[in-house]
Amino acid sequence: MKSSKSITILSFLLVTLFFVSSVNAQNLEQKVDAYLKTNYPSDGPGVSFLIAKDGKPIYQKAFGMANLELKVPLNNNNVFEIGSITKQFTAVAILMLEEQGKLKIEDEITKYIPDYPTNGKIITIHHLLNHTSGIKSYTDMPGFLGLARTDMSPKELIEVFKNEPMDFEPGEKFQYNNSGYILLGHIIEIISEQSYADFIEKNIFKELGMTSSSYGSMKKLVLNRASGYSENENDYANADYLSLTLPYAAGSIMSTTTDLLLWQNSLNNNKLIKNESYEKAIHGSTLNNGEHISYGYGLIESNINGSPSIQHGGGIFGYTTMGIYFPEEKIFVSGLTNCNCKNITGVTTTIAAMAIGKPFPDKKDAIKLSKEELNKWVGTYEFDGNVLRFVTLENDQLYSQRQGSSKLEIFALTKTNFAFDGSMTAYKFSEKNGKKYAAFTNEGKTSIGIESDKLPPAEKKSITLMPEVLALYIGKYELGPGAIMEITTTENQIFAQLTGQPQFEIFAEKEHSFFLKVVEAQINFEKGQDGKITSLTLLQNGREIPAKKIE
Repeated sequence: MKSSKSITILSFLLVTLFFVSSVNAQNLEQKVDAYLKTNYPSDGPGVSFLIAKDGKPIYQKAFGMANLELKVPLNNNNVFEIGSITKQFTAVAILMLEEQGKLKIEDEITKYIPDYPTNGKIITIHHLLNHTSGIKSYTDMPGFLGLARTDMSPKELIEVFKNEPMDFEPGEKFQYNNSGYILLGHIIEIISEQSYADFIEKNIFKELGMTSSSYGSMKKLVLNRASGYSENENDYANADYLSLTLPYAAGSIMSTTTDLLLWQNSLNNNKLIKNESYEKAIHGSTLNNGEHISYGYGLIESNINGSPSIQHGGGIFGYTTMGIYFPEEKIFVSGLTNCNCKNITGVTTTIAAMAIGKPFPDKKDAIKLSKEELNKWVGTYEFDGNVLRFVTLENDQLYSQRQGSSKLEIFALTKTNFAFDGSMTAYKFSEKNGKKYAAFTNEGKTSIGIESDKLPPAEKKSITLMPEVLALYIGKYELGPGAIMEITTTENQIFAQLTGQPQFEIFAEKEHSFFLKVVEAQINFEKGQDGKITSLTLLQNGREIPAKKIE
């Protein structure tokens, strides 16, 4: 029997541990509240956010509006289109069928879809699951957006892409591919002899008690559906219509943060598939040449500040989503938003780092270095794949710019370690034998860049055009079926917006010629004999895409 003194000490320790745990939870809640309120104001589209530890919620709140027009605030029960998080469900459905002996991951897809034209290539279910099939992704086809309002059966959808040339040999490379998951959904239907929607509803949603989840529909009434929005330069708009028959098994599920926790718990506890099957899904996969890729089966292996994670996000008209699970810490973090704007992946990752006690550095953590110490790392660094990153110094501030991308601040944590504000991306500089090196880390993966004599691109200088000149370019230009670039102006600014994409400011290099700063691209306008603008040409990635003015 324990002495009273021992019992007293034990009680004190338990109380102390409880107190520390409570304080930590309160600190996390305050930090997450402040971060989400900053990113999702009360009068704009919002976010539903959940953090769980050991399968139970320790934080669950919603910020912003579920419906801007009716001024209805978001709550924890709101339902969102989860986009490509759907792929987890499709992959697990395939693994369930494999465990039932109804298919094998190594099976060729022609075993189930005999008339699919593989052009003599061996394309397996494995290739569809990990995006290595080489099949053309239908969402990358120029005419796809023209189909956005069209309801299509899986067979009709497959007809859209099946005769397109393959992008590469099966297994040769990873290239994110929605067509592969359309084929997987069709295979599920063929084997199960029921629709994909019915299979997921019966075998997953009902089995797990996911009562707020469903195969999405724009026609059916969905209780607590959050309205979807897109963002213009200074305002929001209702998201473009998208028939949810088109994302299908690649992106049509709707759900809540509560239901997604039930889903994650089922994966952790092997309720639907054995651990052996789950392991195949979460540890990435291998290309033909032996190269490891982080994408497994509907899930991606990653690393956040030294902690292994399993994750996947989604983006669809009006919604962006992200879910991250840390197997070592047993922490799950999920963020669902009703706007295809901002960066929910970055927001969720930042909060996930807080939740595991490994927050990302921000500017307040920066140290002051002399101009000489900063200038030491200025230069061009060349990485594998001929990737160039330019480190420059302007007004005592270091910047990093990947070739073809925008310039971003980096700040010093030590004399050799630099980070991007609130990001998992960082540099560690070093010098050996008179040569400078840059270890660039992003999402837990590090690549080494070596000092190069290549010069950074000269920064383009913009000129100011009068509002009446900018007004000449206003209109809609068709780059392809369903792909419209709209040009608008506000006083002395001019903007370009491609269908389904955010709006970006463009800058005049000379009259009729404009460039973008967020990506390496140029837009040239052409005049007709009457002096009116008739068309434009988009120059990007070595391509010249003409677009006739239609409005």
